[in-house]
Amino acid sequence: MNYATAAIDKTSVMRGLVSTQRVPLGSEVYNRLLETLYDEAAALDERRFDDWVAYLAQDLVYTAPLRLTRNGPNKDRDVVRTMKHFDENYASILMRTGRLSKSAWAEDPPSRTRRFVTNVRVAQCDTAGEYEVVSYLYVERSRFDNPENESITAERRDVWRLVDGVYKLAVREIIVDQSTLGMSNFAIFL
Repeated sequence: MNYATAAIDKTSVMRGLVSTQRVPLGSEVYNRLLETLYDEAAALDERRFDDWVAYLAQDLVYTAPLRLTRNGPNKDRDVVRTMKHFDENYASILMRTGRLSKSAWAEDPPSRTRRFVTNVRVAQCDTAGEYEVVSYLYVERSRFDNPENESITAERRDVWRLVDGVYKLAVREIIVDQSTLGMSNFAIFL
């Protein structure tokens, strides 16, 4: 899924699910993946980083490309995948979660977060046991004693892989809705 923002034709602009092999709502696969997304959000909200890392595949690709505001004929090409807020892998996630579990300047004291996952759509990938999962994310974040919360919304484009009866996150691309971030930093995981 490496579609360039500057693509000339609209066929290279990703919107929603790429696969056409939809997994029906209410099916066992859909329900298990939805439950996994909810459990993942709870693990992050409760700062149970070891539990969250258990959901990650060791070949993980975890990115958040930049968002631009464009108009005219380029208005549909507003995601810049050549520049990213972050570009992580399994090893870098382990390093970040280890630091956050002990003491990280950007998260001392830790943020209080609440993640809401919704509009979940699932499709079978070409590779057996892999599922494309597109979801919307709303995160509310409280920092220090500030009475005003920070929030962020995004679309997440995931690939979840069934490994020994458990779903593992193999790919996550986070398309943040804001072109100018409303959060002071990305010290939290989306």
